[in-house]
Amino acid sequence: MKLATLKDSTRDGKLVVVSKDLTKYSEVGHIARTLQAALDDWEHVSPRLERVAEGIETGSQPTARFHEHDACSPLPRAYQWADGSAYVNHVELVRKARNAEMPETFWTDPLMYQGGSDTFLGPRDPIRFPQEAVPDWGIDMEGEIAVIVDDCPMGISPEEAREKILLVMLANDVSLRGLIPGELAKGFGFFQSKPSSAFSPVAVTPAELGDAWDGAKLSLPLRIDYNGKPFGRANAGVDMTFDFGQIIAHAARTRPLGAGAIIGSGTVSNKDADGSPGRPVSDGGLGYSCIAEIRMIETINSGKPATSFMQFGDTVRIEMNDASGHSIFGAIEQTVERK
Repeated sequence: MKLATLKDSTRDGKLVVVSKDLTKYSEVGHIARTLQAALDDWEHVSPRLERVAEGIETGSQPTARFHEHDACSPLPRAYQWADGSAYVNHVELVRKARNAEMPETFWTDPLMYQGGSDTFLGPRDPIRFPQEAVPDWGIDMEGEIAVIVDDCPMGISPEEAREKILLVMLANDVSLRGLIPGELAKGFGFFQSKPSSAFSPVAVTPAELGDAWDGAKLSLPLRIDYNGKPFGRANAGVDMTFDFGQIIAHAARTRPLGAGAIIGSGTVSNKDADGSPGRPVSDGGLGYSCIAEIRMIETINSGKPATSFMQFGDTVRIEMNDASGHSIFGAIEQTVERK
């Protein structure tokens, strides 16, 4: 089943069920007005939504044309947005970029920050910042996988947490690299350096992912194009040090998580086949899911970065295709604009 939230005159949009090929949708306001309302009563609501999804595919359900640019993020706002860092290759590279040592515990204990969850960007909304953001703030995209969970009790185990994953989607965790060192130096974590994130037009149930989903990882390439050119093709199921069960359990170690909480994987990042940090797509590698990584590689190779952070007018597209080449979640496509 695929779910989306269409923009309307309300803050939280309206929930719709979308066809497998992302071309049609059916309104389901009589079942649940919003995605959060559905998540709050998932046990009873989801079977009814599934029947609508089946009707769309058989042609027995009234439909309208689905356009991705009409969609908000599946949850336009959420009670919780916590982003992990499951790909330790990424952590290692970005810490090197700011001359920070990486403790050995990073391989055994996940990193996580609590992001702003009240104003998510739509998947086709521009990323807007004032003039001073370029180049001083270091605007960067981060391509990620995210899951939406059911109620999770405090102290839940990784195995139990895997069963709480209700929906899967893509994320662009926008980061301001120029502000991060100063914030972290205060010893209190990210805030201004992590503005509003965006999520894919559609969130899907794990069953919709077939063999690509093993219950805790999604093993397909995350396709990132930057200004129309291939930038990243890292496989989300490879080099994931902590799976979603472990990340969710980490988030719930000292607190329960409420239905609708969003948990992110962190930037998808693969090492090269020879164990090196990775090569650009243009050089035959899998590329990167953020600019900070390629800047670090450039620094390692030539002593300084050559790739700039995002400028006004730059565009990023984040998408994932199934084994047949069809888009699963629709595309996040955003342009950086002057506010």
